[in-house]
Amino acid sequence: MTGTYLGIDVGTSGVKAVLIDETGALLAEATASLDVSRPAPGWSEQDPAQWWRATLEVVDGIAKSNPEALSRARSLGLSGQMHGATLLGKDGGVLRPCMLWNDGRSMAECAEFEATCPTSRELCGNIAMPGFTAPKVLWVKNHEPEVFAKLDKVLLPKAYVRYMLSGEMIEDMSDASGTLWLNVQKRDWSDELLAATGLSRANMPALAEGSAPAGLLKKELRQRWGIAGAVVIAGGGGDNAASACGIGAIRPGEGFVSLGTSGVLFVSNEKFRPNTEGAVHAFCHAIPDTWHQMGVVLAAADALNWLARTVGRNAVELSRTAEAQFKGPAEEIFLPYLGGERTPHNSATARGSFVGLSHLTDPARLAQAVMEGVALAFRDCGRVLADAGTRIDRLIAVGGGSNSALWLRMIATNLDMEIQVPHDGDFGGAFGAARLGLCAAEGADPRDVMTMPRIKTVVQPDTSLSAAYAEHYARYRALYPAIEEARK
Repeated sequence: MTGTYLGIDVGTSGVKAVLIDETGALLAEATASLDVSRPAPGWSEQDPAQWWRATLEVVDGIAKSNPEALSRARSLGLSGQMHGATLLGKDGGVLRPCMLWNDGRSMAECAEFEATCPTSRELCGNIAMPGFTAPKVLWVKNHEPEVFAKLDKVLLPKAYVRYMLSGEMIEDMSDASGTLWLNVQKRDWSDELLAATGLSRANMPALAEGSAPAGLLKKELRQRWGIAGAVVIAGGGGDNAASACGIGAIRPGEGFVSLGTSGVLFVSNEKFRPNTEGAVHAFCHAIPDTWHQMGVVLAAADALNWLARTVGRNAVELSRTAEAQFKGPAEEIFLPYLGGERTPHNSATARGSFVGLSHLTDPARLAQAVMEGVALAFRDCGRVLADAGTRIDRLIAVGGGSNSALWLRMIATNLDMEIQVPHDGDFGGAFGAARLGLCAAEGADPRDVMTMPRIKTVVQPDTSLSAAYAEHYARYRALYPAIEEARK
């Protein structure tokens, strides 16, 4: 009998578990929902107890639906939402709700962090943003000193779940990159960066590569789930790095464009290649000796969903209507900064705008403008990645928005490169985590395990629209500074 491999993704809206065999075939899956608390404008929190309850629920579900396959599990890989500040006391108890990746309260602490450690961008390769972990902890130090005084350990969401699964406090390199405490080039905690928030290595979990062993599943949990032998827990990866492992984007130049709630332009690198001026995320990958970069668009499919709610229509219907009447760049221009923007503006206060409305503007034209605005935001990401000396050789489309042929054609045209669309399948964080677990348990080479999926279609740039979109992009880029100046 051969082994099986479990992957768990601790997301923002839910926890997902998958079970695969040694070929990567999906044997079972389960999901459980999570709630987000917003106690004040710009705040976003979760109770870590929710993650643990949901983790138990999904693995319990697989144990019920496919007990024989789960009994042969040899490893467990973890993926998770990045940047969340899970603060523990000396007894391992949670001190306060976790501030999530989209919590924006720590703008002032970002400036304080960089002023305290002027070399921070050189050390970690990233701009201090409110989404990252370090500014959040500095906010607690400034606003909740009684909590900070009890602080013993800071864990990211998936590291907290690992702690509950194994009793070990260990984090992988890709997720640790998003804290602002890691020297990303050296793949080690930075004493200088930690000191900028009043912390030291003693407050951090141990570090491990994502494809390496990083703990063992507790005996009582193996018994609960009917697992016969020891289960290695892999280092795992942050959600995007784990998704890259799921899609097979682990070699230099390989990447994906994700049209989910947010948008990500992801590319793997053979070396550390930051561009802080362009607000590029430069992180360790979830496999050894590999790094990656991301341009992040905070509102991608979420922007179209927002429009659909606003005009009382269905988002899929809107996109289809826009595709039916599409002839080229719209007169209307949309800036998709509904909740701020990361790349390239690094602004939590940026806001969306429609420009160029007329009597002819209708919901379909607005939908086209929204889709184009997101496509142009990806073009912004591609521009600043190129400024860092990065070349993208292969892009695969993932996320719900990739079901729109028009949207992918807009993005391909604006990035001036083809986009490959895989056959239907699950290539997300849980699947990538399961692959990382397989590597950890079997000592397998990630390059052999993390293959790319079969490709269904290839979307080519529409060269007949290249010049028109170049002009459209120039107008789009000019609008942001002009509107921001007017808002002052």
